[in-house]
Parts: sequence; C-alpha cells; structure tokens
Amino acid sequence: MDKLYNVTDAFTMVHPLTLVKGKNARVWDDNDRSYIDFVGGIGVLNFGHCHPHIVDAIIQQAQALIHYAYNAAAHQPYQSFMPRLCELVPISGDLAGMLTNCGAEATENAIKIARMKTGRTGVIAFDGGFHGRTLAAVNLNGKVAPYKRGLGALGSGVYHIPFPSPDNNISDEQAIDALQRLFMVETDIDNIGAIIVEPVQGEGGFQLMSPTFAQYLRKFCDEHGMLLIMDEIQSGYGRTGTPFAFTHLGIEPDLILLGKSIAGGLPLGAVIGKASVVNGLPKGSLGGTYSGNPVACAAANATLDIMQADDVWQSAKHYAQTIEMTISQWQQEGISPWLFGLTGIGAMRGIELRHPEHDVHPSVMAQVLVQARKRGLLLMPSGQYRHIIRLLPPLTIEPDTLKEGLAILKEVLIALPDGLPAA
Repeated sequence: MDKLYNVTDAFTMVHPLTLVKGKNARVWDDNDRSYIDFVGGIGVLNFGHCHPHIVDAIIQQAQALIHYAYNAAAHQPYQSFMPRLCELVPISGDLAGMLTNCGAEATENAIKIARMKTGRTGVIAFDGGFHGRTLAAVNLNGKVAPYKRGLGALGSGVYHIPFPSPDNNISDEQAIDALQRLFMVETDIDNIGAIIVEPVQGEGGFQLMSPTFAQYLRKFCDEHGMLLIMDEIQSGYGRTGTPFAFTHLGIEPDLILLGKSIAGGLPLGAVIGKASVVNGLPKGSLGGTYSGNPVACAAANATLDIMQADDVWQSAKHYAQTIEMTISQWQQEGISPWLFGLTGIGAMRGIELRHPEHDVHPSVMAQVLVQARKRGLLLMPSGQYRHIIRLLPPLTIEPDTLKEGLAILKEVLIALPDGLPAA
C-alpha cells in the first residue's frame, strides 16, 4: 500500500479553501473565485495583501542578503529597524528591545525577562486572553479548549482573573476582588513578577479593557515591583485606529509584545520596553536563529513607512466610522434579532451575535461563516462561545469594497432565523 503524506488533521480550518493570490482586501482561490477578506490572515495584514511598498522591500532585500542570525553577526536591516520601532512606541524614557519569529515567541521572551528581572516566577493573566500556542504562552491563555486540551499539567505559577470591560458584564470591582483573593488564597504576592494583558482582547472577542482598571493595574504593579506587559500582537500596528491600543487606556506598560502585522505578512515579532528592564540580562539569554531575519526586517521597515503616511490613518478613521454607522443603522432597522451590537474600539471591532430570548447559540456563527463565504466574504469568529465576528479587513480597504462586504454580511444576518436555528 502506498504511504500517505499530508498536513496533520490537528488543524481546525475555518474556511475550506485553497488561496493562490491576494491584493489589498481581496483574495482568490484555486478556482479563480474572488473573496472580500475580512480575516486578513487573522490580523496579520492591517495594510492589505501584497502592499507594493512591502513587496518591493522584500524583493530588494532577498537579492542582497536573505538570512543571517543576529546572534552570530549583526545585519543592517535589524539595526535600522529596531531604533525606528522604539521611536514609534509611546513609552517614556529610553527603550530597548529584541526581535522574535512571532508573537508567541515574543510572549515567551517577555516571561523570561520578567523572571530574570524580578527574580519571581509567577504571572497573572486574564480570562479570555490569548498569548500564543507554545507551551509557556498557552498556559497564559484564559481558555482550555482547544489550546490546553490533552496537554496534562502545565507549569505552575500562572493565575487568571476576570477581564473587566465595557463589552462584558465584568466590573472593575469584580476583577479587583479576584486579584485580592489570589493573594489571600492562591499565592504570596511576592511570588508574582508580571501581569500580562491584551488592551483589547483578540480571540476573546475584541473586548476593550476597562481604562480605569488598567490604571489600577499600573499603580498596583508599581507598588508591588511587578512588570506590566501589554500584549499588542493583534491590537497593535494600527488595528484600533492608533499605532498601539494601550494609548486608549491612559497608561504606559513596562513591556509590549508585537507580532502579526509588524512585517506586512512575513514572520516577525518583538518585545519592546523600558531599557532598564530589557537591558542588563545575562549574555546569551535572549536570541534566536531566525529572530529578526533580514528579509522580515526589510518588510517591517517598509511597514513603518506605510504607518507614517497620513492617508493610512484617514483610511482607518473612515473604516471605523463606517462600521459604527452601519451597525447602528442595522440595529435601528431591526434586520435580525441576533444582531446584539459592537465590541471593541476604533477600527478593532467585533459584531456580537446574541438573541434577546435565546442568548448565544453555537450553530449561528457556523451558519454565518458558510453563508458569507458562499456570497464571497470571508469572516472569522471569536469570543468564549464563538459568537463574535471579529472584523479584520485591512485598514487600507477601498471604501467600495468595504461597502460591498458589509452588504453581503447584512444579507447573511437578515437570513438568520428569528428563533433558534435548526439543529
């Protein structure tokens, strides 16, 4: 019998398609069918598929130097990108950082930095959070299925508390009570070296952290010698309509984590923070063979060029306003009882599907995904019950394309049953 060779069946494929090309907010499959892309590689393409400036930078760098490990010898793309990135990050004082292969690796290195700097191993994370799929990162995720299922016992020292947000029913007081309970019941406060949080949860349903609670956290970390780590892997690089989402909270973190859109589609991540935190660590304790690859750095430099152009932010503002006005209009029209409203802030918005009588139902999102795809629109679910559509088109989406995509989504929502869908 012939042996079979295939991709593992452990993947969950949201859309059973084979894509062959993309341009800004559109992709094409192997049958040359076009789709409007509201997924963006799960938040990787804030500036669209194959942006010409990024493509040109990739080609030019690939013709000069494809790879060198920065641990072995420095290379110019890394050296030019890092100071530009640090300059962009609105944290006071001197900054320093390192590049990684991806967001999960940024998370791993941030935890290493926190341990080495504080001498403490404990970390507090939040219900509904997502920080990666590697073993230390997955332990921080505020959700068991599917990320922790079958893994057995994970490393100790990670504690979760509720995520307070104007987008859910969790108050500042509930989160503060849970935090205080940790130190009465679970662990000594002196065991905790860091608190890690997404300013706007991605996988958790595009929920904005309560700004007043974020300010409480900042003071709490200062008082107890903990590092405050903001995971901006999905919310950063313009996704909320500003370069970084933590600026909506009125605080400055000690470290931020970056990934996804940082290099326009190439694998790259970063840990950026106060120089006093990131420097002075044991030599050789940080690094990686591919971390800060020259071609990825060239793409990242080109991405920064795009972010510094005014037209991108005007486009992001138009996108955010269009989403807000459109969903508000749909609610006024009463197009579907399942249309509960928006989560998130600015250009990082989710559409919550929640029936006034039946609450959430798992088959509703499945129906929305399938029917939208049939009409030529790709969507991505999120939230604890997969009941929130996370909207991730490029911030550079053409107004007509955005209008067309929303028109498709409206058709799909109108077609949903008034009551519970058929099993």
